[in-house]
Amino acid sequence: MHNVKIRKGKREDLPDVLNLICDLASYEKSLEQVKVTVAQLESDGFGKRPWYWFLVAELDGMIIGLSFYFIRYSTWKGKLLYLEDFVIKDKYRGKGIGASLFEATIKVCKDLDLNGMSWQVLDWNKEAISFYTKYNAQISNSWLDGKFSKNQILDFDFL
Repeated sequence: MHNVKIRKGKREDLPDVLNLICDLASYEKSLEQVKVTVAQLESDGFGKRPWYWFLVAELDGMIIGLSFYFIRYSTWKGKLLYLEDFVIKDKYRGKGIGASLFEATIKVCKDLDLNGMSWQVLDWNKEAISFYTKYNAQISNSWLDGKFSKNQILDFDFL
């Protein structure tokens, strides 16, 4: 697809970004967990201190892919790019768009002189695992995720 343009995300892309986030959550059978709004994305990504950045794949003015990331700090490795969401609209998969977008994300790491890039992939998502392993990525099955919800934090009984 020669008409696809990979570019930095802009504020006006946020409605499409939220749609892609929801598409991915639906695919991962977790749509009900998406609570973020366009207003929150705007505040968090385009305020005084941005908490995230994103790249988009655009075809004829339509956003068809998303690489959503932030910089995290590892006490073992230093600065890393954390790829929070990576999605291409279903009908555009298998056409090299994902590769272009993923490689542009890798270039962000290189340009920012980061010490690596990390992400999560569901163990049943064989298509995604296959995509990442084509890049010789290391996929771990030994780390388990831990998390608290906002309600758990608000309800926490401090000693």
